[in-house]
Amino acid sequence: MLRILRCGVFGLAVLLGLFSATPPAAAGYPDRPVHWLIGFAAGGPVDIVARIMAQWLSDRLGQQVIVENRTGSGGNIAAAAAINSPPDGYTLLFVAPNNAISTSLYKKLPFDFLRDTVPVASIMQLTNMLVVSNAFPPKTVQEFIDYCKANPGKISYASSGNGTSVHMSAELFKVMTKCDMVHVPYRGSAIAFPDIISNKVQLIFDNLPSAMEQVKGGNVRALGVTSPQRWPSVPDVPAIAETVPGFESVGFYGISAPKGTPGEVIEILNKAVGEALKDPKLVARLTEVGGLPKPMTSAEFGKLVSDETEKWRKVVEFAGVSVD
Repeated sequence: MLRILRCGVFGLAVLLGLFSATPPAAAGYPDRPVHWLIGFAAGGPVDIVARIMAQWLSDRLGQQVIVENRTGSGGNIAAAAAINSPPDGYTLLFVAPNNAISTSLYKKLPFDFLRDTVPVASIMQLTNMLVVSNAFPPKTVQEFIDYCKANPGKISYASSGNGTSVHMSAELFKVMTKCDMVHVPYRGSAIAFPDIISNKVQLIFDNLPSAMEQVKGGNVRALGVTSPQRWPSVPDVPAIAETVPGFESVGFYGISAPKGTPGEVIEILNKAVGEALKDPKLVARLTEVGGLPKPMTSAEFGKLVSDETEKWRKVVEFAGVSVD
């Protein structure tokens, strides 16, 4: 009888051990709202895509995915907030080229992005678009370069913040064309457009989603895209590389989480995003804003972020820019 009792207790202990080995966050995840931090203002390209994805994921996961705008410092405020959050899967970060660029551009970041985050999922790739005020004389990239050289230091360009692809696309253009332009950073491209429309600031190399919206509305004029070839959704807009050989700036959107987030949670989220990118309606919405859906495993996305970090390090050094 004692032997049977001992066996029963041992079996119960084994079962309890199996249950306790499951990370708490993975058991029934998610069982409460998930907060998705983005580093830019509402209405901008990152915000637009985040809200499209958040709605789909909310419906799929059965819990609300709440988009939170934590603006400033080229997206680094949002990154720091996410990194310092509990690694339980309930705080995520919208990842874009600014995170790869900031690693080398900012000299005193309180975190190491590659070390302190884990990749979750890729969402899409996108190009930037050079758009100018309708009051700005140049009508082509070559006319713009000629005008810029004839008016050194008199043209200003907006960005969605230091260290964003919007900023660095312009810096790369400056170096490759020897154009002298003044940088005017904003807390997001949506905030910058009123000044561009009024010609207070002449141009921006904005992410395609918000740039397209302004072009379609007749508020600004498109001169070129930053991809090496013409972008599928805007085939009538020339690639800047057609005028400036070798010019290229193609971005990515995705999701990361604080280091230590359970693998099971990452798998759940990666699978959900992968399913989203197979949904014809969601794909159509991303295509409408100029994105090319790009599903990846978490490991593949991690390699992409690492490769982009190294690519932009070279661009930062080439352009000779830094932020203390």
